[in-house]
Amino acid sequence: MPFGLIDMPWWGYVLVILGLTHVTIASVTIFLHRYQAHHALDLHPVVSHGFRTWLWLTTGIVTREWVAIHRKHHAKCETPEDPHSPQIYGLNKVLFDGVDLYRRESAVPGTLERYGSGTPQDAIERHLYTPHANLGIGLMLVIDLILFGPIGLTVWAVQMMWIPFFAAGVINGIGHYWGYRRFAPNDASRNILPWGILIAGEELHNNHHAYATSAKLSNQWWEIDLGWLYIRLLAALRLAKVRRVAPKLRIDPSKQRCDIETLQAIMTHRYAVLASFVDSLKPTVRQEVRQRQVGAALGLGDKKTLRAVQNGLQRGAEHLPETERDILEQALAASPLLRRLFAMRQELVALWGRSNDSREQLVEKLENWLQQAEMSRVLALQQFSRQLCSYA
Repeated sequence: MPFGLIDMPWWGYVLVILGLTHVTIASVTIFLHRYQAHHALDLHPVVSHGFRTWLWLTTGIVTREWVAIHRKHHAKCETPEDPHSPQIYGLNKVLFDGVDLYRRESAVPGTLERYGSGTPQDAIERHLYTPHANLGIGLMLVIDLILFGPIGLTVWAVQMMWIPFFAAGVINGIGHYWGYRRFAPNDASRNILPWGILIAGEELHNNHHAYATSAKLSNQWWEIDLGWLYIRLLAALRLAKVRRVAPKLRIDPSKQRCDIETLQAIMTHRYAVLASFVDSLKPTVRQEVRQRQVGAALGLGDKKTLRAVQNGLQRGAEHLPETERDILEQALAASPLLRRLFAMRQELVALWGRSNDSREQLVEKLENWLQQAEMSRVLALQQFSRQLCSYA
């Protein structure tokens, strides 16, 4: 006779655990992340409150706290003020003790006030979800025990560990430490895998940092964002409305001169442009480091020197850890070519940072940059400049 209302073979409990935890991670990515933190979509009130209730039962997360900490992460990414950067705290700390970092940041004066605006503040949030976050977790334990008997304790324990490990640990930790990059924002974000299934699309973390307000985290046909599939299903049922997705870059091979459309495309896709710039120069940088023996001259190996130079080209010297920044500065001092490439990188980035210039002035600066690239005698730089002219 079963101890709970439901009796299943062992594999049945495994499937139930995977199903329940998947609903939780879907709630985090759709409700907390894409809807509340970035306003990339709108949700029907019934769906929105359903997500809120489920998260209260399975995580005890307070919406305002989660949203504020995540927004601060974007605003202060990879700096000492970042709530959970593995570049600052180390991978092990973020991966295995990310909850502690979350709790510490939630107690920082001003974080909630500055970054937590626009989150639910209705009566049920003020009187139940926020002040009694642990009550939901306790209620979930009772429900699991009633449904599954003593094994319900195991079901509940896995539910409680799922988000702290995968969201607070894997996404915030590995997602800023290991994986591949398609875009070059000034942080260390990575796509952990191109198949966003286990964490409902959050694996595509570099894509998200490139287009933070996009409801869709996949960017190529071979990338899978399961959270986006759920959003599309909700939209088909008129329970959600997508507000923003990442725009597609258009290429016109017949274009040979830059214009305002070129400028607009470059500014919209600036992190893709910067990533393409860095990728196109990788063979040139590698050859320069090895031929001039820059690493050996600095008392370092080529591998460490190359990594510092390439990370500097991607993120900028100011966003690198101090030891890596020192290596970059020494490498630039040892190589006139590396100095030129880095200066070109800085001028390119400055194009989308000049908020006071008119479009005509920016187009003129872009034309000057392209002329410098053509006159540089660096084949990769010349080819990249011609590629930019085709942006439409």
